[in-house]
Amino acid sequence: MAAPPALSTLALSYVRSSPRPDRLGKYGNLVASLTDPLIAFVSAHAGLAYLTLFLAALLEAVPIAGSVIPGSTIIFALSALVPGGDLRLEWVLAAAIAGALLGDGSAFWIGYREQGEILSSWPLSNYPRVIAQSEAFFRRWGTLAVFFARFVPPIRALVPITAGALGMSPPLFYAVNVPAILLWAPAHVLPGVVAVEALHKYGGFAPHAHVAKEYWMATVIIGAAIVALLTWAIRRRNGSGAIKPAVGPVRKD
Repeated sequence: MAAPPALSTLALSYVRSSPRPDRLGKYGNLVASLTDPLIAFVSAHAGLAYLTLFLAALLEAVPIAGSVIPGSTIIFALSALVPGGDLRLEWVLAAAIAGALLGDGSAFWIGYREQGEILSSWPLSNYPRVIAQSEAFFRRWGTLAVFFARFVPPIRALVPITAGALGMSPPLFYAVNVPAILLWAPAHVLPGVVAVEALHKYGGFAPHAHVAKEYWMATVIIGAAIVALLTWAIRRRNGSGAIKPAVGPVRKD
């Protein structure tokens, strides 16, 4: 059904009055100065960009260290380079999926081989509360913990190794982990692709220009910084994480 004339006129006037590259002033210049070098580098070295995506997904699964590596932020940001042809969607997805599979799988097999001893060994022994929270999460949710953890950055780096250390069978781990990764990768890549294409189509930004991708990348980075600060403030205020240690048999069904 066609929109009422008054509503169409209002929408058109809004688009026409929305900020354009030549109306953004100093803020636009600042964003461009921060993102243009990255865009130019990726355009000239796409292979390194795919490697960066692979490593971002891989390193997020490294126990402890992965909790502070902004892998998701990197994937969200670089996905903005797909609509302009700087990167290919299928290769972006492949790099993210491969990195996540290798990272989660390696962490799981380390835990499975060493069993419970790995959780009390260095460097994990330096973070007893974090390990207790990871064990509590796994004991509470069982196999679903492996699925949910893929979408929660703070525990993503700990649940695979915890699942292995607590005796989860490899076939069961991969039966849950692989589908989770196949959903996780598009959920991190497609929002940037859709957002930039929408800005080109409805926001008045020229497809050949970098403005839409610049503002998506800046928004992702600033948003991630705000979320990190809020998370840190909440945890500091509460004095503990959201997951409480628990005991009991491990659910595997």
